[in-house]
Amino acid sequence: MQTRFKKNTKIFDIAITAVGGTLSVGVMLYAIFHFGLGEAWPELVLNMFYIACLVMIWMYFFNSPHITTQQFNYWCSVSVGMTVLLRDILFAPPLAYYALHLSCLTLSVLLLCMLTFFYARKDWKSYTKRNLWAICVIDMLIAALYNWDIYLEPINEYTDYLLVEIWIRPTITYGLVACFVTESEKC
Repeated sequence: MQTRFKKNTKIFDIAITAVGGTLSVGVMLYAIFHFGLGEAWPELVLNMFYIACLVMIWMYFFNSPHITTQQFNYWCSVSVGMTVLLRDILFAPPLAYYALHLSCLTLSVLLLCMLTFFYARKDWKSYTKRNLWAICVIDMLIAALYNWDIYLEPINEYTDYLLVEIWIRPTITYGLVACFVTESEKC
């Protein structure tokens, strides 16, 4: 099987995403099993989008003829955008402080706008590396704020699972941006 990337750094970026994303999704699937579907069904919906992203990254990495670069970029961005919309905007978790909640909501809307703007352009390959990495950095900032909120609130049986769940999307976004940067370099 031939891989799309030849540089070891790109292979390492995708390997980090694959291992980190797969372990995180596995932990969350265990949490759904542990807490029951009645209590954790939203996580199952989010995990379906995360699994779709991981499968597309895998197909893209191994240069599958079933997915073009345009399809990969479009559907992965749609999947990430859906998780931002569902988890951070429509069904945002209650946070300890209103300012923290407002910051997360503002960054989430910004991230969703950036993902939308990325595909509103006719020539998406002209998106700069700085713009691409800004998507990843904003997603990591959102996760860091949620992580900080978890430490401000009392620890319970959900804390460990929440800490894992928060970092799934930034891990996937890191892999997507690494692939997007590769495509923008080929222009």
